[in-house]
Amino acid sequence: MKIYPAIDLIDGQSVRLEQGRFDSSTVYSQDPASIARRYAEEGATYLHVVDLDGAKAREVRQSDLILDIAAQSGLKVQTGGGIRTSQQISTLLEGGVDRVIVGSLAVREPEAVRGFLSEFGGERITLALDVRLNEQGTPMTATEGWLDGGNATLWDVMDFYKGCDLQTLLCTDIGRDGMFTGPNLPLYEQILTRYPNVELMASGGIASVDDLAQVKTIGCGAVIIGKALSEGRFTLKEALHAR
Repeated sequence: MKIYPAIDLIDGQSVRLEQGRFDSSTVYSQDPASIARRYAEEGATYLHVVDLDGAKAREVRQSDLILDIAAQSGLKVQTGGGIRTSQQISTLLEGGVDRVIVGSLAVREPEAVRGFLSEFGGERITLALDVRLNEQGTPMTATEGWLDGGNATLWDVMDFYKGCDLQTLLCTDIGRDGMFTGPNLPLYEQILTRYPNVELMASGGIASVDDLAQVKTIGCGAVIIGKALSEGRFTLKEALHAR
């Protein structure tokens, strides 16, 4: 299982939110590149970087910083936040990013994202679908840095991408993000059952090494770890050993 330590960016700083709320951010570092270098020194191969300013503004805001993080760390960086055009994707990939995450656009303009998958290939595009569970327990998609709720279910959106070169899905349960409540294993099991040919990246709620073991056991191909590492719940070395 791939381990992606996460760095979220606001105004060039490394931050973490709780449940996607921009009014509940904690600043961890004013030098996110140094965090990435440390992760590389500790044995990481991959890194997850999100431009939260871009996600909120619906346009890429911190590409130069993200490319600098990739260059300084030497890690395989996947990044997203405000991605809207093929040119933006090309700039990031040509600049040294390994994979580009497409989130809100995958819900709002799915035909365009199918085009991205065709143009760049599923090995370079990660589809990110962030969800809130409604009263019936149905996963409903959210967009624009989780500020807007949508009317489409996770299943509606995923079914649209059947038949195209979708290889990787990143799914975050917003209600668990940054809360240390554990991953939503029942949700991930449903996804893996419905879409067995798609690599699933688990995100949201990771609090312990045992959580990592659980998402690995049910078949997730990767996991995103953010606040748990930032606050020392466990070390990256321990996470890498658990994979």
